[in-house]
Amino acid sequence: MTAEPTPAYAPGHLCMPEDARKRAARRLKIARGHLDSIVTMLDDPDAYCVDVLRQLKAVQGALSGAGEVVLRGHLEAHVATASTRGDSVEIVEELMEALKYT
Repeated sequence: MTAEPTPAYAPGHLCMPEDARKRAARRLKIARGHLDSIVTMLDDPDAYCVDVLRQLKAVQGALSGAGEVVLRGHLEAHVATASTRGDSVEIVEELMEALKYT
């Protein structure tokens, strides 16, 4: 079992830009709505497979979009300014670790 990597920032020092948080939250709410729709569809014995697949793709798209918003916010707000703060190596390592799971 490996330990979680230590964040390259002090708590409260680097935070997600407000615009990115709001846009990511909006996309996740859309994904939640699609998921709720899929669950409802699957409760119906007459649900058509292709309709369910379309909704699943919509969820994947919304999740992917949320990830892109968060990544862009991180790159612009934290990675691009890492050399000024002097934590470039830590920021890059942290991001590489996070991207392993995408």
